[in-house]
Amino acid sequence: MRYVGDGDSLCVGTSNDPATWIEVRLADFDAPELNAANGRFSKSLLQQVASGQAVACEARRGRSGRVVVFDRVIAVCRVRGRSIGDLLRAQHAPEGGN
Repeated sequence: MRYVGDGDSLCVGTSNDPATWIEVRLADFDAPELNAANGRFSKSLLQQVASGQAVACEARRGRSGRVVVFDRVIAVCRVRGRSIGDLLRAQHAPEGGN
């Protein structure tokens, strides 16, 4: 994992070249927007769950039927075999974004 954008998006990549990184929107978790109540708290929980971890992501189609929305790939991402969405729910992360 390279960085966390907000409570349900992150960037992954295996090289140190940012041009090769992929921005991902979690398919299985919907966090509050960053500027909403609990938005920054949600981001910090995602950082706790994913920072310093090897993250494996598998692209999924979103509600629109597309795999890429707003320049982010929609995907289920896993840390040590567990979905990040499940890990966030286990941490009682707030849900309910757009």
